[in-house]
Amino acid sequence: MGSTNTPHDYLPIVLMFLVALGFVVTTMLATHYLGPKRKTKIKLDSFECGIEAQGNARLPFSVKYFLVAILFVLFDVEVIFMYPWAVNFKELGMLGVIEVFSFVALLLVGFYYMIAKKALRWED
Repeated sequence: MGSTNTPHDYLPIVLMFLVALGFVVTTMLATHYLGPKRKTKIKLDSFECGIEAQGNARLPFSVKYFLVAILFVLFDVEVIFMYPWAVNFKELGMLGVIEVFSFVALLLVGFYYMIAKKALRWED
């Protein structure tokens, strides 16, 4: 006997979202209207470890820095996908081994492409 979901079944979830949304809106409005409003130059100045700010904080970063960071995150997240395979190694059998080797092969293709494009070279 199959069960069918009715809109009545989703009422607790809708109520939970409405309560959460109401809490967020109420908190934001309360802090805006009840919070202190004394803005002075000293209060609006950035504070960093008690040291006076010097120069412009908006210096441009090299694109290479962001590229290395994105590549690190990419390959780091790919390693996370290997964890479920390692946990279920025996249950997956030979098909699981073939699949993970093809996964690693695709990662290596991407890695060699990254090396061929000299994405990790800081010079230039």
